[in-house]
Amino acid sequence: MIASKPVRFLVHDRDSKFSGGFDQVFTSEGVTVIRTPVQAPNANAHAERWVGSVRRECLDRLLIFSRRQLAHVLHVYTHHYNGHRPHRALALCPPEQADANPTPLRARPDLQLNRRDLLGGLIHEYEHAA
Repeated sequence: MIASKPVRFLVHDRDSKFSGGFDQVFTSEGVTVIRTPVQAPNANAHAERWVGSVRRECLDRLLIFSRRQLAHVLHVYTHHYNGHRPHRALALCPPEQADANPTPLRARPDLQLNRRDLLGGLIHEYEHAA
């Protein structure tokens, strides 16, 4: 997946599938590897929440045939998740707009909206009509 910012940290648990060689690959690229504490399931809660959201809202509803298609789907969903999807903890604002306006806006009843379908209509984004 194409990232707009360089990766600085990799957080993972102490599963045996994450060998020393796995960590060395990331360390050689300048990424700081952080291992979660032993027997602390809540230490990785943000990552677990992200994985659950992307699976429930996106991947469980699509048939993925190739790595290229998976990368595209994850790129589109990540953009939607950070730029348009409301988050309760952020007063129903997406993360990219959380600092700009901390209170959610109420739409007027006569407001016209445009709907944009993503991933073949799986995800809908709405914006004010011009």
